Amino acid sequence: MDAETREIIEVMDEIINDATVPRNIRRSVAQAKELVLKKDGDPVVNITEAIYLLDEASNDINMPMHTRTQVWQIMGALESYREKIKG
Repeated sequence: MDAETREIIEVMDEIINDATVPRNIRRSVAQAKELVLKKDGDPVVNITEAIYLLDEASNDINMPMHTRTQVWQIMGALESYREKIKG
């Protein structure tokens, strides 16, 4: 795993382990994390699916503002990473 992916995963783990974040949002972030770490399949497709999951979660009105900011940062990093691996 490269440094860029490791940073993304670390922020995801912060959200997943934050008890102030609603359970459904933590679950969505955990699912997105699994997609990012998934070894089989097309990594571009997996990352795109992860971005969609995070986008959906970011629209939840119960999401704390600091978490929403983290999710947006993750989405931006994933979009950059996706473009990088696309070639």
